[in-house]
Amino acid sequence: MQTRYFGDLITPYRILENGEVAVNEDGIITYVGARREKAPGEVLDYSGDLISPGFIDLHLHGGGGHDFMDATVDAFLGAAEMHARHGTTTMLPTSLTSSDEDLFAFFDVYRVARRENLRGSRMPGVHLEGPYFAKSQKGAQDERYIVEPKPEHYEKILARCPEIARWSVAAELPGALELGHYLRSRGILASLGHTDAMYDDAVLALENGYTLLTHFYSGMSGLVRKNAYRVPGLIDAGYMLDFDVEIIADGHHLPYSLLNYIYRAKGAGRVALITDSLRGAGMPDGESILGSLTTGQKCYIEDGVCKMPDRKAFAGSVATTDRLVRNMVKHALVPLPDAVRMATATPARIMGWTDCGVLAPGLRADLLVFDHEINVKRTVIGGNCVFEG
Repeated sequence: MQTRYFGDLITPYRILENGEVAVNEDGIITYVGARREKAPGEVLDYSGDLISPGFIDLHLHGGGGHDFMDATVDAFLGAAEMHARHGTTTMLPTSLTSSDEDLFAFFDVYRVARRENLRGSRMPGVHLEGPYFAKSQKGAQDERYIVEPKPEHYEKILARCPEIARWSVAAELPGALELGHYLRSRGILASLGHTDAMYDDAVLALENGYTLLTHFYSGMSGLVRKNAYRVPGLIDAGYMLDFDVEIIADGHHLPYSLLNYIYRAKGAGRVALITDSLRGAGMPDGESILGSLTTGQKCYIEDGVCKMPDRKAFAGSVATTDRLVRNMVKHALVPLPDAVRMATATPARIMGWTDCGVLAPGLRADLLVFDHEINVKRTVIGGNCVFEG
């Protein structure tokens, strides 16, 4: 028997008032359009509320007191369930720069957790953040494990985890262009992050498979002067070249004025919202750990963000996807359909996923119901309700 959701539907381009989404017993959307007076199935009437595709988070490290580098099934499932309560229906668990031993443990546990995951965000693959970074742009990454990309190393990693969906790399490193070309040949998204790459490096990277900029502005070069000449960096290249960009829209990593400017300059179709959340997402203020509980670094949750102990740099975000969309609408002054698009259709397009990201017949029924303050009331993944608030 099908389920019929009534409410105001958010498409990538508009809001369809008094609409209907019908979902069959296999968890597939069968109808999207104006509300039908007579049709079979159970009716869930959310008149006055909004119905959108489920949010997609391409870059996060944990939440709810869990970090994926804890390498436990409970950590993966706990984080997935917490983020589902805030509207994330698909996510890419993200590693930190670490020893190969810890990275392989992350892979092995991910595989088990994905099979056991019944109540949390889908985890169709993983995102590797490192270890091929510029040490000068390491941020909170552990410098001890930063290395240059060599085929014998990354081929070993890929053999151990064929579920790698994206990889963030510093493009200027020796061997990085070869890695980008190799990742593209394997259907893996290559992204530029924690890098000193300048404009010319970015052109080469784009030609060799890199298409996304990891947490735009954070951990990358800007305009510099060399011998009195101005030389554009990767931030400038993000506007000048055909890169997609992802942004941490927590209101701390980037000011709202800049979030608005990125949206206007790139357009909703080229900007993905990410949380880059640590274990502190969904947790109260206080001391926390970046990375695994056994080998991670101390950090502090305060003022809506996670800070390094000296308070001079951010360790990462504690945002959830509903907060990102809310910030873009209320503070960055982005129209709601575009803010939702940056959390749904755009990340799906970036990853090449054609089964999610929009409300359309034939796609998987990953959908949300939320009010006009973007408070999530219901999260549905594959037709199954995993959260009801």
